[in-house]
Amino acid sequence: MEDFGKIYKEFFYDVYRYVLSLCHDQSVAEEVTQAAFCKAMENCDSFKGGCSLFVWLCQIAKNTYFTFHKKQKRCVSESVYEGTLIELPYLESRYIDKEASKRLYQLLHNLSEPYKEVFMLRVFGELPYSQIGELFGKTDSWARLVFYRAKKELWRQINDEYDL
Repeated sequence: MEDFGKIYKEFFYDVYRYVLSLCHDQSVAEEVTQAAFCKAMENCDSFKGGCSLFVWLCQIAKNTYFTFHKKQKRCVSESVYEGTLIELPYLESRYIDKEASKRLYQLLHNLSEPYKEVFMLRVFGELPYSQIGELFGKTDSWARLVFYRAKKELWRQINDEYDL
């Protein structure tokens, strides 16, 4: 495999954005991406070229994130208790925003695959259609169509729920 420093420079940001689309936490995404590149460097001889290097790195990053997430679920974070004394108007507006966000995430969670993952990669990961298509071994047109259908389904569910 070519110089790993070049690979790191070329792909780090894109892999980081992919992980960020999975976890929605910048510090976790950075930590997981760093760990994924360490694993990739340790196992670079296992890369056979059956897929693009970017896809291989994203697979390692996804598996690293899932392992990290399982470990975190076992621990209760003290950060939940931080900042509980907030001004009431701010708290009310944050509650409304949180409830709307929570409902959107619930609707998104109920989408079938690959709609859910494509939507998350596009919106939260800000990946271009070409990279999303590459991750799935498809074209950018496929990714664009799946994203459109996912968005259409989310709007349909929202409209049905609120009789819009």
